Formats: sequence, C-alpha cells, structure tokens
Amino acid sequence: MNALTLTNTQARQIFMDRHLLSDAPQGVGNGEALAQMIHALGFVQLDSINTVARAHDLILWSRRPRYRPKALKTLYERDKVLFEHWTHDAAVIPLAFYPQWHLRRTRDAERLRSRWSKDRRDGFEKQFQVVLDQIREQGPCCSSDVGKDEKRGSGGWWDWHPSKTALEYLWRSGALCVIGRDGFKKRYDLTERVLDQVLVDPGNAPDEAATIDWCCDQALQRLGFATHGELAAFWAHITPAEAKAWCARQIAQGDLEEIWITAADGTQKPSFACPGLDQDPAFGTPPSTRLRVLSPFDPALRDRKRALRLFGFDYRVEMFVPEPQRIYGYYVFPILQGDRLVGRVDMKAFRDQDKLRIRALWPERGVRWGSGRQRAFETEVQRLTRLAGVSQVMFEDGWLRASADHRF
Repeated sequence: MNALTLTNTQARQIFMDRHLLSDAPQGVGNGEALAQMIHALGFVQLDSINTVARAHDLILWSRRPRYRPKALKTLYERDKVLFEHWTHDAAVIPLAFYPQWHLRRTRDAERLRSRWSKDRRDGFEKQFQVVLDQIREQGPCCSSDVGKDEKRGSGGWWDWHPSKTALEYLWRSGALCVIGRDGFKKRYDLTERVLDQVLVDPGNAPDEAATIDWCCDQALQRLGFATHGELAAFWAHITPAEAKAWCARQIAQGDLEEIWITAADGTQKPSFACPGLDQDPAFGTPPSTRLRVLSPFDPALRDRKRALRLFGFDYRVEMFVPEPQRIYGYYVFPILQGDRLVGRVDMKAFRDQDKLRIRALWPERGVRWGSGRQRAFETEVQRLTRLAGVSQVMFEDGWLRASADHRF
C-alpha cells in the first residue's frame, strides 16, 4: 500500500489546527477555558523580554484576544493548576503533567551534578541544606533572599553565587517548586508544602518506558505529524534515539505509520503519523484569514527548521546578533494570515509616550502588501495596544520595507 502523502496545503492545515491557529482568535481568555488552551498546547514558554508584551502573554493573546496577563497569574499562583519547569526552556505546564516530569527532574539532577568537580559538589550539597532550612523556617523566597554575603562568580552556573546555584538545582531536581514570580523573579517554596503528596511521591511516577511513551504520544497529538527528532524535541525530556526506538515499536504494532510531507519548496520529507490522518477534520476547515502578530517564541515557530520547511519562513531572533550584522532587528514579530506567514514587523511599545511604534515591516517574498492587508494589519496592531499597555499606534518614516530577500 502506498504511503500517505500530504500536500503542503494539507500539512499546513494539520499544523495550524494542532497549534490552535486555524480558528478565528476569539473566545474566553481566562479560567477553565484558558487552562484548556494551555493543556491543548502542552505548555507555554516564559520569557522576560517585554518590547510589546511578554512572550507567554502574546502566545495566549494571539489565540484569545480577550486574554489578559492577570488571567495566567491567577491560574498559576492562586488556582495552582499550572507548574513551572523546563521543556526546551522555562515554561508553565498543566499540573496534571507533573508526574511525567519525574524523569526530567532525575536526568537534570544527574546532568547538573556531572558539571561540578568533587570539591564543588561537596560545597554545594552543604548549601542545599542551608537553603532548604531557610525556606522551611522563613517561607518562600527569591534568589535575592539567599546568600546575601556570597560573591558572584563562586557558584556553579552563569556566574551565580552558591545559594542561587542551590535554588536552581533544588528546583530543577524537584525538592523546590516555583510558586510564582515577583516581577520576573522566581519565588521558591518546598515542594512538599505546595503539591499534593500523591503528585510528589516518586513511587507514583511513571517509569522510564512509560515516560518515553507519554512524551512521544502526547507530542504527536500536538504536532499532527513529526520526525522522531521533532518528537524528542517537543518536551525535551528524552533523546532522539529513544524517540526513534519508540517510533519503530509503534510501527511494528500498527499504531504508527510513515507518511510523506510536502514542503513549501515542493520537496518531500518522511514523517510519522497515526493511521487515519487523511481523514482528519482539519482538512475540511480552511484557517481563519484574520491577520495576527505572533510571538517569536510561539509554539508554531519555536522549531525554526520546521517553520522553514512548511512555510518557507526563514526566521531567527537577532537579539544576540551584533547590531551591525542584523538583517531585520533586535526583536521582530512574525505576521500570520490564513496559513501563510506573510511578513515580519519590528515594533516596540514606548509606554512613557503611550505609543506602539512601528519601526519597520518586511513583507515576505511573493506577498503583496496592498491596502486590504494594510487595513488588516492596522486593525491588529490597534487591538494589540491594550495588551502592550498603550493607546496609540505610530508608524515611523520608511516603515514599509522591501520584501524579504535574505536567507540566514
């Protein structure tokens, strides 16, 4: 039997559907509806940069414009239906997934310890108990509340002091939980004081094989189709080799099949999918034509190679690129319309001026930026002002640039 081949349009329809970008951005943006949206996405990456809005807020707002940052803070800190840990980066994650992070916490602990020499390890382990005792006696703390007399550069990571190193290790390995943030500083408390013992007890955690199965299965549900490397990278818990072995087992059992995905340039690449993908309801529902601005860290874009393959959209964040070498700008936002990434915009909220300033916009190659698309863009950025905390939009001179013609 011939393997299923998805056209590029079909592949985009599946991908847009799984990332909650097919439907028009509307609906309730708080409470249970917000929790369900985060569950469907799997997690939401946290980021501190606030040129227009923080990444996690823009990710949620772009799908539900009635969302406001307070709603996420309420779910996380008051209702405690989310927890914070790492996927490919720091993220908020449905609390129901906490047991599935047992393998990640164990592997993180082993990996972090392997970085320390024996003399440092002994010193850090002593500091672990000091930090735990302080939190037990004095309550939740931030990194600025511990190791006040310690010098930077004497710790283990990123030029941290030993107590900051201890906090991070104890969080990553599970003894501590992050219970919220002051500004963007994490507040830590004892896990035993925060979470139900049933969640915390290692005896209730899935074993390695069950975790690998969960990671691959749940990643595939949220991607629609994927290579084994993409499955491993989704949660960033397991190795590509573990995901590859899982795929082989599932194919042997008839629970997975290899299909072909047509890229934006017409080439085809093998991927894995569950049987019956050709009957997926996403094929019968064209994506909304509403133009929307996405976060650079949107789940649909965090895999830059996949975005290039499916959409022909070659993108990277240039904040770490020296300014003279930047092609676009420090923090440039992708623009989505329908199932196309039609451009990218450099903009920033100047809250002291009450303005969202549009510095530059580049349509993608082959995209005509006519009056209809311009009106749609102006409408979208005006909507965005409320999230950005300003009321006016200002287009700077020369803001509309030539179509993008670079490849990184």
